[in-house]
Amino acid sequence: MIDPRDEKKLIKTITSLITLLMLVIVTLISIVFWMIFGSKDDTLPEIIEEENDIVENVIPSMDESNDLWVAPSVSEIPEGREGELIRYGKELVANTTEYFGPKGSVAHLSNGLNCQNCHLDAGTKVWGNNYGSVAATYPKMRGRSGQVEGVFKRISDCFERSLNGTAPDSNSREMKAMAAYIKWVGKDVAKGNKAKGSGIFNIAFLDRPADPKHGKEVYEAKCAVCHQSDGQGQLNDKGNNYTYPPLWGRWSYNKGAGLYRLSRFAGYVKANMPLGVSYNAPQLTDEEAWDVAAYVNTKERPGLDLSKDWPDISKKKIDHPFGPYVDPFPESQHKFGPFTEIQSFYDELKKSKL
Repeated sequence: MIDPRDEKKLIKTITSLITLLMLVIVTLISIVFWMIFGSKDDTLPEIIEEENDIVENVIPSMDESNDLWVAPSVSEIPEGREGELIRYGKELVANTTEYFGPKGSVAHLSNGLNCQNCHLDAGTKVWGNNYGSVAATYPKMRGRSGQVEGVFKRISDCFERSLNGTAPDSNSREMKAMAAYIKWVGKDVAKGNKAKGSGIFNIAFLDRPADPKHGKEVYEAKCAVCHQSDGQGQLNDKGNNYTYPPLWGRWSYNKGAGLYRLSRFAGYVKANMPLGVSYNAPQLTDEEAWDVAAYVNTKERPGLDLSKDWPDISKKKIDHPFGPYVDPFPESQHKFGPFTEIQSFYDELKKSKL
C-alpha cells in the first residue's frame, strides 16, 4: 500500500508538472500566434502617440539648412535577400503604376499615379513629403482612424486615398518590399524622433481665406505648362506612366487624401514646385502657395466614404474640410481659412484639459 502522505506528495508533484506543461504550451501557442499574425504588420512594442496639434504650425526658416535630414545613399542598401526586397520596394514607390496601375503587371489596384508623385525622389527629398521619419514615428495612434497604425496601414491608406484604389494584400511581397524600403530610408532616425526636413514644409497661416481665383492665375502662370490647363497631367511616350501627374479629375487623388488638406498642399508646393525648385530656393510666395492649393482643391475629383474617419472629432486637423467639428467655425473656414482663430480655439481647449 502507498503511504497516504506519499500519495499526497505524488499528486502535488503531478499537479505542478501539469501546470508547468500548460504554461509551456500556452507560451508556445502565443509565440506561434505572433509569428503568424503579429508579423502581418510591422508593429513595434513602442507606440508613438500622435501629436495633438491640429496643424503643426511651427514654421522653419527657408534658409535653415543645418542638421536637416539626409536620406541614406543607395550604396548603403545591403546585399542579399534584404537588399533585394529594399530595392524592389524602391522600384514600386518610383513606378507604382507599372505594377498596380490600370495596366499594372502585378494587379490593377490604383489610378495610375506613382507613390513618388507625392513622395518626391522616391520619398527621399528634403521637405518633399519624404519617408525620413516614418519608421521612427510608427506605429502610432492616429486621430483619423482612432487606431494604432503601423507602416503597412500607412501604405494602405495611400493606395486607398492618394492612389484612389485598393491596398495590396499585407502578406504580399510587394507590400513587404515597400515597407522594407520605407524603413530603410529612415534607418538613421532614432525611434520617437521627427527629423528636421522630413515630411512636408509648414508655412505660416494667411490672415485671410485662401483665394481660388488668384490661385487660378498662379496655376496658369506656373503650373499648367507641366500639369496642363485642364489639370490632367502628361503621360510618357509609352502611355503607361505619368511624367507629370493629374491634379484633379478621375485619375487624381480623392477627397480623403492628405493633399486635400490645404496646409499640406500649400506646404508641399511651396518647397517643391514648380518641379525642380527646393525649400531654400522657392519660386512661390506663401500667398501664391495657399491660393494655388485652394484652386486645385476646388476642382472635381473622386470622393471617398469618410464616415469612419475621426471617431473623436476633437482630434480633427483644423483644415480638414468636412464637418462636424467641436468648434463653432463653419466648414468653409476649415477648408479655406483663415485658420489662426480656429487654431487658437483648439490651443485653449487643449489648455483647459491639462
